[in-house]
Amino acid sequence: MIDKRKLDRILNRVEKPGRYIGMEVGSIVKDPKTVDLRFAFAFPDVYEIGMSYTGLDIIYTLINQIEGYACERVFAPWTDMQREMEIEGVPLYSLESKTALKDFDILGFTLQYEMSYTNILNMMRLGGIPLMAEERDEEYPLIAAGGPCAFNPEPMADFIDLFFIGEGEESLLEVLRLYQEYRAAGRLRKAFLRAAAQLQGVYVPSLYELRYHADGTIKERVAIAEDAPMVVSKSYIPDLNEMHIPDRQIIPNIEVVHDRVVSEIFRGCTQGCRFCQAGMTNRPVREKNVSTILSEVNSKLLQSGYDEVSLSSLSTCDYPRLMELINELIDQYASENIKVSLPSLRMDSESLGVLRQIETLRKGGLTFAPEAGTQRLRDVINKGITEEDIDRTLCHAFDDGYAGIKLYFMIGLPTETMEDIQGIADLAHHVVDLFFDREKEKIKGNLRVTVSASCFVPKPFTPFQWCGQDSLEEFAHKGQTLKDGVRHKKISVNYHDPKLSRMEGAISRGDRRVGAAILKALELGAVFDGWRDYFRYEIWEKAFEETGLSIDFYASRPRPLDEVLPWDFVDTGLTKGFLRREYEKAIKGEVTPDCRHACVGCGVNKNYPGGYCPCV
Repeated sequence: MIDKRKLDRILNRVEKPGRYIGMEVGSIVKDPKTVDLRFAFAFPDVYEIGMSYTGLDIIYTLINQIEGYACERVFAPWTDMQREMEIEGVPLYSLESKTALKDFDILGFTLQYEMSYTNILNMMRLGGIPLMAEERDEEYPLIAAGGPCAFNPEPMADFIDLFFIGEGEESLLEVLRLYQEYRAAGRLRKAFLRAAAQLQGVYVPSLYELRYHADGTIKERVAIAEDAPMVVSKSYIPDLNEMHIPDRQIIPNIEVVHDRVVSEIFRGCTQGCRFCQAGMTNRPVREKNVSTILSEVNSKLLQSGYDEVSLSSLSTCDYPRLMELINELIDQYASENIKVSLPSLRMDSESLGVLRQIETLRKGGLTFAPEAGTQRLRDVINKGITEEDIDRTLCHAFDDGYAGIKLYFMIGLPTETMEDIQGIADLAHHVVDLFFDREKEKIKGNLRVTVSASCFVPKPFTPFQWCGQDSLEEFAHKGQTLKDGVRHKKISVNYHDPKLSRMEGAISRGDRRVGAAILKALELGAVFDGWRDYFRYEIWEKAFEETGLSIDFYASRPRPLDEVLPWDFVDTGLTKGFLRREYEKAIKGEVTPDCRHACVGCGVNKNYPGGYCPCV
């Protein structure tokens, strides 16, 4: 354990000591002397963000329910805390037992966002752990990582001992048991890693080498160990009703980003949006029963005291029993003024009935994601909504008293023209016209339309994985055109930093060599890169330059359809042929139907049966 006197001095000098003390209601503290295996769940951002991540409660309670296992939490310290820790010589520690990171058996990071990678390395450094995997021996903890960004693990391959590909909760306990078995037998880390690589969903990067062509593209991937699998299949949970569902929620010490009960109602998506990595990699769709959801919500509300429930999924209105679920929630909680919220609504007829029901609870604002400003571009990305859908949904919302509308768009999408950019501004003005064109007595509330425009980032395992990203100049021109095109005082425009998106694009489709640039960026002072006030593009430019790499090569370069991609060895169930067909249809502006209604031949039924694949 760390020196309590030093910690007390530090906490008296930092802005938010509640981030670093632990002892929350719902937390689980086990005596380190009574456990056989200690796992530290590491979230590479501040407490307020990490405590809003629903996967934390799942992993935390999954491990802690097992006798002899302990899971503790650690978050990235804010800059004031890091400075004080370095002054006092205090290493980064866990919240539950105040144990230094280097004293755990396994340190597991979640990879939610590429721009958190320098935070991961910084946390390891603050914990006294060598950054390079090849420099760590039995004295140090095993470093694991999982999460959505692990579908392309290569940029972090030099630092991580093993990755969980897919739904890590399925394979995590297998890995922990195997680790305990090998350690008890006195077998070394390398032997354990070779054995772990045989498990579904586990990738051990040290078992492979990459060879490159003269132009910098990948020539081939070579296994160093004879038994290293050349394909790593994702792990997944066939039945969500059988998965581990937490019966408790840790109540944060301070206000966090999402201060509410969150219930995941299903995984996956059948809509087939061509930009969406999560919708592609989480196939097939699997649902929880209404009774399972209600039980989870009830236990969490009773234990937490929260007054809001968020029904979480990629496309909540696609849950076939959503109306039944909402009616049940209303019957149980309307008298207690419990608010039910949905992360985002589709602008189609399926949303109308949902709006009609949740308005009987406390009203909040509405968030929609048209993604593109013209019908042509919505067809390119396979968004699956029409202008009639948009008008009908908004008119219903306005008639029922909603006046706060948030609209999310992307700029820089494949085939985009300046007419599409102007289309975003035109659509925002159209929303205002719809509101004020109604009869006077129907106008309720003070309208506020917020347009949020992010920069498109091509992602692995999407039909757009071969597309080049716009240059900074192109993004800037499009962003300014959008701002100039919005003229109404009722409309505000938020435009994301294209430099941040450009770095995300370079890393998300990077190969193993990009790890050198990430390490160099850390050495040059990069930390909290996902925070606009701390992100410094010039550091990343210098890092890539000093490591002999090109940002353009990874971010802006279109990839030939036959190029070996860094993530090609990962099997998500999707065939590359399906992604290629969807890419070609996108260029032609052709729409692919929702695969709930007809099979689109994605291939996911081959190894991952279940859910809504008509092929099964």
